[in-house]
Amino acid sequence: MNHEENNHAKTEGNPTSPDAPWKFRLYVNGRTSLKSIVTLQNLTELCERFLADRYELEVIDLMDNFALAREDRIMALPTLVRRSPPPVCKIIGDLSNMNQVITALGLHGGDFDNP
Repeated sequence: MNHEENNHAKTEGNPTSPDAPWKFRLYVNGRTSLKSIVTLQNLTELCERFLADRYELEVIDLMDNFALAREDRIMALPTLVRRSPPPVCKIIGDLSNMNQVITALGLHGGDFDNP
């Protein structure tokens, strides 16, 4: 096993590794609603800036998959669930206040408004 394969094997089984992907579920009510589109756009911008190539995003439309919403105990929409790294974190709303979202998710890197 070469060094690169060894590193991949270490990070794949360890969700707290710095190289492990962050896993998100975004629950929305209709993928084409304006609020869903804005929320997804805000989240994608944040992930690309702080987690480029290190995140997995699953968008769940409550109308299509109510069972997953029940599993994650979703009470309001839109809701973002950070499933990994632990602990699980939930954020309700359109994610428009990026600084609050960054803090809630535990992403570090300063003020979102200042690159």
